[in-house]
Amino acid sequence: MCTCGWRGAAEYQLGWDTIGDQPLYEADVDLAGPLADWKAHLSVIREAAVPLPERLAALLVEMAEQLTATAADAPLAGLRAAGVPERIAARVGREAASALNDDGISAEAVATALGTTRFKAQILLLIARDG
Repeated sequence: MCTCGWRGAAEYQLGWDTIGDQPLYEADVDLAGPLADWKAHLSVIREAAVPLPERLAALLVEMAEQLTATAADAPLAGLRAAGVPERIAARVGREAASALNDDGISAEAVATALGTTRFKAQILLLIARDG
């Protein structure tokens, strides 16, 4: 089941008496069916989401690699560096959400474009309006 409301069509029975308190990934349980259903759902969500421009996607991948390497080599510098894109993302997110508000784009349209729930989309739009 997903926060968007999706529920897998099939039901998969689990022997909780055998599984006990251990996490499913540690139990001797065949999760191929549920995982395939989940991956198919995520694929549908990704297909409906607005694509990122290729150049931006490549820059984000490169930035993630650089941040990861910096955090491994120099944790304090990595922590400082991680704050920079966080602040940029917050500012740009507010500006983008504000533009969507100004254009009258619905929370449903935003949710579909971002691959998220209507509730989360509403929160993003409200934060932009109040920010």
